[in-house]
Amino acid sequence: MKPRMPPNLLLMLGFMALALLATWLIPAGAYETVTNAQGASSIIPGTYRPLPEVERLPPWAIATAIPRALGQAQAVIFFILLVGGAFGLLRHTGAIEAAMGQVLRRFGHQPTGLIVVGTLVFGFLSAFFGMASEYIALAGILAALCAAMRLDAVVASAILLVGYGIGYGASTTSPFSVVLAQDIAGVPPGSGLLFRCVVLAVALAIGVHHILAYRQRTAAREPFEVATPLTSATAPENRSTMEHAGDFPPMNAVRVRTLACLALTLVALLVGILVARWSLPQLSALFLGLAFTVAVVARIPATDACNAFIQGAARLTGTALLVVFARAIGLILEDGQVLHTIIHATSTPLQGLTPHVAAVCMLAMQSLLDVAISSGTGQAFATMPIMAPLGDVLGISRQTTVLAYQFGAGFIDMITPTNPFLLAILGVTGVGYGTWFRFIWPLIVKLLLMAAIVMVIAVETGF
Repeated sequence: MKPRMPPNLLLMLGFMALALLATWLIPAGAYETVTNAQGASSIIPGTYRPLPEVERLPPWAIATAIPRALGQAQAVIFFILLVGGAFGLLRHTGAIEAAMGQVLRRFGHQPTGLIVVGTLVFGFLSAFFGMASEYIALAGILAALCAAMRLDAVVASAILLVGYGIGYGASTTSPFSVVLAQDIAGVPPGSGLLFRCVVLAVALAIGVHHILAYRQRTAAREPFEVATPLTSATAPENRSTMEHAGDFPPMNAVRVRTLACLALTLVALLVGILVARWSLPQLSALFLGLAFTVAVVARIPATDACNAFIQGAARLTGTALLVVFARAIGLILEDGQVLHTIIHATSTPLQGLTPHVAAVCMLAMQSLLDVAISSGTGQAFATMPIMAPLGDVLGISRQTTVLAYQFGAGFIDMITPTNPFLLAILGVTGVGYGTWFRFIWPLIVKLLLMAAIVMVIAVETGF
């Protein structure tokens, strides 16, 4: 039997226990802080001082921290649930699946077009809307298309996973990663959008080139000897998926109108962020409006619309709970007055470095943390309360600190074995993790090198 990773919530509970233990072992200390115009507190470098003996937190502080975290993170939690409800209605209409089906039909007999367009589509959907789990249903279809075109099943996995990983790592407005991280860091959600769009374009170009180069290398060999995964993709247990590879919802007038609503929402999202400087309440209202509009445009009966909304929100209940548990970790460290001590200890070995090098070190730290916390949302709440003030001490802007988080949380997700989405896609396409690792690690190196260069540019330009 293969060893299984503990569920994310159980991991978070373990981190809460470690946080409580840290409050018993680490001396208390504090920096002086200053509050900016947005109400966010920033550390004043060089003001750390040890505190007198503080009262030790009792063991039941773990239990009391969770409901307090629920109260403090309520805006984020409702935001997540409303986004989930809106996408539940979109899934109910079948509009997104129909649109993806159109793309796959259009490029199903053009291997290069399928790779380029497929990766870009999945990348954009992840970067702007944070989509991921919706792709699992398409993995078998892509594996079948690639098999029909004598392509390795690794290519099918890569179209989905590289698009998803780069979309999250170079996210622009993903509700579940960059927007949340910015809110926690105290910078306007969605700010720095143009810079992020440029980074996204460069990262996607690197990803597409990597897949095409792999395809070119393997095309010179006998197709069915290219990789064992192709044999796995056509194994009996997957043939039913292949036989129904063309079973996409048909595109009709209702689905066209639904997609138009989604496109208008994206436009409103960009305008609201860039012009009106919207924050989480306005963004939440936007997705709630999308849900109502889709229900009306698609003429979904009220009962069905409510059920679809509830089911969509329920799919993200686990994500919302991760937010609560992750925020509880920060509360325990704050209550024990050791959070600033940890920041001080972490920053001390980095203070002799230039901000450029320190920023790259922060990227490395976030990348390593992704192995332990594979949830991007959970990682944002677990690490940003430490990383944001750490950036203050090191002279790195909080916007750049968010960049370090999203690069680490997104790019590394394509290779970390604790990522359930990665394992699900590989399981459907029949690609072994060892085979995938050999394919993906050079791309991870390329993307991290790009990310390091971007971090240096961000520090240099004061991003």
